Amino acid sequence: MKVEGKDLRPIWLDKDSKTVKVIDQRLLPHNLVVADLRTVDDIITAIKEMYVRGAPLIGITGAYGVYLATLNSPVKIIEDRYLKKECDRLKSARPTAVNLSWAVDKVCSAVFKISDASDKINTARKETEKIVEHEAENCRKIGEFGVDLIEDISRRKNSETVHLLTHCNAGWLACIEYGTATAPMYAAYDRGIDIHVWIDETRPLNQGARLTAWELGKYGIRHTVVTDNAGGHLMQHGLVDMVIVGTDRTTYTGDVANKIGTYLKALAAWDNNIPFYVALPSSTFDWTLRNGIKEIPIEKRHPDEVRYVQGMVQGKILDILITPESSPAANFAFDVTPARLVTGFITERGICKASEKEILRLFPEKKNP
Repeated sequence: MKVEGKDLRPIWLDKDSKTVKVIDQRLLPHNLVVADLRTVDDIITAIKEMYVRGAPLIGITGAYGVYLATLNSPVKIIEDRYLKKECDRLKSARPTAVNLSWAVDKVCSAVFKISDASDKINTARKETEKIVEHEAENCRKIGEFGVDLIEDISRRKNSETVHLLTHCNAGWLACIEYGTATAPMYAAYDRGIDIHVWIDETRPLNQGARLTAWELGKYGIRHTVVTDNAGGHLMQHGLVDMVIVGTDRTTYTGDVANKIGTYLKALAAWDNNIPFYVALPSSTFDWTLRNGIKEIPIEKRHPDEVRYVQGMVQGKILDILITPESSPAANFAFDVTPARLVTGFITERGICKASEKEILRLFPEKKNP
């Protein structure tokens, strides 16, 4: 995507082929800083501490981690035992986003088939680059399919403004290009459709207020940041035409794990008869789980993310305590929206209802999960 007229991705391999470059998303929107990752430990830190976030990007970062593992092998032959251990460490960096395991396993499987050390390194790099471009293309296709939904609403409204609502950041910062939930928005804007986006702030780390607002603003898309709890009010008063969110893991039966608070948006949309769509590439489906509420692991992060809020004060980024110093806090990073509340999924293969039958219709090769 373009930022200040320059093409920019959230992750890339430096010219030296030894350093993975990432936008440190903790510092946006106030500072655009690029961090250097040279080891598996650097990759794990970047994932855990949320330099990078968003299911597709977490997966891609993990894939680059496998490449760095081969590059930094303590012995020249790159033993399978060593590589498996590093891959297991990478996959445990964050528990909820299924893309991480998917991407790491995909690169590892390719490398395990190779015997020569230099060929292993080249294979890890090439396989990672394939995943990068594949995920970018999938997001582009999500935009192509999803924009038709927005165009239909615009037509019914006689070209009046289509008001969309999204939660958290599922944009190009969370992917590589286009994003998932934002891909149809970018496509709609490019078609000249009049859209406006309500952006939930997304406590506790404010990915909506910091990242989605930054993204859409750079692209020129009209948007308004609102508190997380404003969605129901907006829907009751006819100010939302459609909700589009991303997801970190979705079961093949249609249950959706996404940023905490997504479930409440789905309930409000259901109560107000507003379509609630989830945009995702196939890499975000978990083809092994049926019951999302019982089976998807929900990450619990450090309570200080709730107790403190980050902001810029007189040109400095500071963490400000907002609770009584002695008050404990709980920080559940995700919740699960049951399939019954989801109008449909927007994928790289098209749009389907949130049911096992419909999902497997789009992905028939997964019929024996």
